[in-house]
Amino acid sequence: MPFPPEFLRELGERSRIEDIAASYVNLRRRGKNLVGLCPFHNEKTPSFCIYPENNSYYCFGCNKGGDVINFIMGVEKLDFSEAVKFLAQRAGMALPEEGADLSMSRLRTRVLEINRESGRFYFGMLSKPEGQPGLEYFRRRGLDAKTIRRFGLGYSPDSGFALVNHLRGKGFTEEELVQSDMVRRSKKGYLFDRYRGRVMFPIFDLRGNVVAFGGRILTDEKPKYINTSDTPVYHKSSGLFAMNFAKNSGSQQLILAEGYMDVIALHRMGFTNAIASLGTALTEEQARIMRRYAEEVIICYDSDEAGRRATQRAIPILKNAGLDVRVITVPGGKDPDEFFRSDPKDGPARFKRLIQQSGNDTEYRLNGVREKYDLSTEDGRKRYLQEAVAKVLAPIRDSVELDIYAGKLSEEANVKKDSILESVRRAAAIQGKQRRREELRAQQEVVATRTVANPEKKRHMRAALAEEGVIAFLFRNQDKAKVLEERLPPEKCVTPWGRRVYALILGKTIHGEITLSGLAGELTADELSELTRVLANYREVPPSWEDIEEYCRIIQEEGEFNDPQKIRDASEDEIFQYLQELKRRK
Repeated sequence: MPFPPEFLRELGERSRIEDIAASYVNLRRRGKNLVGLCPFHNEKTPSFCIYPENNSYYCFGCNKGGDVINFIMGVEKLDFSEAVKFLAQRAGMALPEEGADLSMSRLRTRVLEINRESGRFYFGMLSKPEGQPGLEYFRRRGLDAKTIRRFGLGYSPDSGFALVNHLRGKGFTEEELVQSDMVRRSKKGYLFDRYRGRVMFPIFDLRGNVVAFGGRILTDEKPKYINTSDTPVYHKSSGLFAMNFAKNSGSQQLILAEGYMDVIALHRMGFTNAIASLGTALTEEQARIMRRYAEEVIICYDSDEAGRRATQRAIPILKNAGLDVRVITVPGGKDPDEFFRSDPKDGPARFKRLIQQSGNDTEYRLNGVREKYDLSTEDGRKRYLQEAVAKVLAPIRDSVELDIYAGKLSEEANVKKDSILESVRRAAAIQGKQRRREELRAQQEVVATRTVANPEKKRHMRAALAEEGVIAFLFRNQDKAKVLEERLPPEKCVTPWGRRVYALILGKTIHGEITLSGLAGELTADELSELTRVLANYREVPPSWEDIEEYCRIIQEEGEFNDPQKIRDASEDEIFQYLQELKRRK
């Protein structure tokens, strides 16, 4: 039976391949990934790689790869449906009933309609008497009508049934309302508004759909904020407030703040690359989304103890996603909203200087370690050095950066820099070996071009490699599907595998973000293995749009003489120029 895409996505989120594969393979950490001896063929040197980033695996020895479902199919000798049932039972998930695909798709559409209608209702409430507490709150916080409209802000009346009655009047069923989480059902069975007496912050996905809400109470009642739980259209682990705006800021830098008002304040002052992680601890999935649109993240959390802990937790998550990290500490213990309200005239310029002067993650972590110890005592300096070397300097890979911070430590603790560097080298010895193995493996990946799924690759190597780059870019930047399809329609692809996979991914992005699990049911094992290999090859250095322009040119150029009819219709000059180009490439 076909399984709904949302069910497969949730199954993948609950079935992390690193956990499941560990039951079958002895795995060792190698940077962000894990390696072990392949369970699908005999080998003495590990070539089986696990990629937690996209929940996939690939063996560079036997060329088998795929997602977690495909892995279970292979090791347990199950077909696709049986493997899904196996994982669902393990994850404690109920299987969808026959025909649930269509019903789930319809439910997603209806929930999005409920969210859109709810957003309009809350926004409209600000112009009514019962919405005045919300409007007064936004005005006190310095928000004008333009900002309120841009972010779709609103107010949920205190009656408890206003939204329920409004949505019922629009024809939504009780089940649809409950599934949206805009409405809750009481123990006695009647429906009531989830949000009451709160200012409302709609949360948009990357396509601009309202997928969730956050609501702030205006009294001392707890909790201060409540947020939409997971629904058919929203997953808290991937939500980012204002990412729909920030991704179009034109910057390769994101500012990660704590709250809705901090982000709104930053946007009002011109920092339209600001986002927030919706009051939850930062997740790897959120970091991966950030990496699609930026190279650097500036953390701007509160400077209290909770904010510092959150910053320390966020740094390795962002670094593991391939992002550079810097940290801002707003002076006076203020958050960005307070900072700008206290100095609306010069605040933007001062904040820009804070960004320019902000330290990287190494400096921030060193400061955190330094604050623990009294450097005026011998014991304090010793313990500071030990922790700084082990936790901060040892992981540094850049020799220049390492030399700089070893020098700073030397001055602070009055210890020779050479001694500090020697301690770092000893502490980093194991990491160095792992890094060299990783580099060797990366070289092997580059030359691993054997493929069963794409036999035409040997005949059209340049076009096939270009198609792989396009597919890797599309999978990582699914919001660019429409513009990419205009630049390169699927029928222009040269190899059958490239054409099929590219068209499949393009088609599925219409219905929301896709994962390998969402493709597993429509690709053969060989096709999925090939796609996993391609994604693995591009994980460290993903293609840029400039690369895509070149890839598209190559594909179209190669395709010109791939069709026998085009060759028959070509002029002598066209054929001569094509042959000359082939000679030049050789």
